[in-house]
Amino acid sequence: MTQPETLQNLLEAIAKGEVSPATALEQLKHLSFEPLEEFAKIDHHRQLRTGFPEVIWGPGKTPEQIAQIMKAMRQHYPVVMATRIESEVAEDLEELVPGLIYYPVARICALKTGTLKINATGIISILTAGTADIPVAEEAAITGELCGFEVKRLWDVGVAGIHRLLSHRHLISHADVLIVVAGMEGALPSVVAGMADCPVIAVPTSIGYGVSFGGVAPLLTMLNSCATGIGVVNIDNGFGAAILAGQILRSAEKLAKKING
Repeated sequence: MTQPETLQNLLEAIAKGEVSPATALEQLKHLSFEPLEEFAKIDHHRQLRTGFPEVIWGPGKTPEQIAQIMKAMRQHYPVVMATRIESEVAEDLEELVPGLIYYPVARICALKTGTLKINATGIISILTAGTADIPVAEEAAITGELCGFEVKRLWDVGVAGIHRLLSHRHLISHADVLIVVAGMEGALPSVVAGMADCPVIAVPTSIGYGVSFGGVAPLLTMLNSCATGIGVVNIDNGFGAAILAGQILRSAEKLAKKING
């Protein structure tokens, strides 16, 4: 059965009273996608299912493909994101997509006609151990901001100079979710989690000398942390950390609504 046939049958069932609006909504969450030629199928109902719209993964796609996907998505969303976009690809995209915004440090391209309605509030604070970790942290920060969250940044406060972190305790205490980005030995999330009363998302980076194995060493440190309340995402995955932080805040908002009534 094709999508139009499925949708028609569902609408007819609603009209006859055979299906409730709530049940129909649940079915619609798994229905809609838009094919673009032979190279993509845009998942228009991802935000309905998960709370966040689909985001374009840039590597492996041509500028023309990315541009076509972004143009199709902007008909449906106030914010369209493409991640891991290198500067030369961004230059091509700026010619193909009017109004494109490029964030070079984060390597994110975006189209903005409004703000996403995530239905959640809260502060996401992002820390880096070193300056070299900033690109991964900025991927998280820009993602969080484009999703509509308030983001606080604190760079270069690694454990080699722990007094730098301790002088910013207020940022940790005011955060609702913390994202801690670190390479080398990856010890910073453990220290932060020992000071924080909120979830800590640890992001290992591929920054480090040869024995760090491209980020595996900090990844293992974070997974083996003796501090509690830490979740670990994959190496260099600032985007994934921001979405996880957003989901934590969305869950808190949903729980508050249930408690209040």
